Amino acid sequence: LQLVESGGGLVQPGGSLRLSCAASGFDWDYAVGWFRRYPGKEREGVACISSGGDIADYVDSVKGRFTISRDNAKNTVYLQMNSLKPEDTADYYCAADYGIHCKGYVIGEYDYWGLGTQVTVSS
Repeated sequence: LQLVESGGGLVQPGGSLRLSCAASGFDWDYAVGWFRRYPGKEREGVACISSGGDIADYVDSVKGRFTISRDNAKNTVYLQMNSLKPEDTADYYCAADYGIHCKGYVIGEYDYWGLGTQVTVSS
């Protein structure tokens, strides 16, 4: 089972990026979460989505700016990030685990993790 993130990079404040998380090897329904990690700190949750893509949740700091979605035909989950702020600068990780429902933001609830992609918001 593998998760591979892509789409990170350098963007100016107010700009947008779309992160992708390509999943492979899953043979049943799986929920996905996006996390981020600031230097020297533990990962924190950003958003999560149910296996069918019909239910999504966001932490307060990104509500109204980030959108999580998935294309199960492509085995890919996206994180559209708009109105980016310098405080969004972090390494972003996707995580997955078998199940239908969004698993929230407890790191231990996810068994599978990608290696991350770096997002830098700076002028």
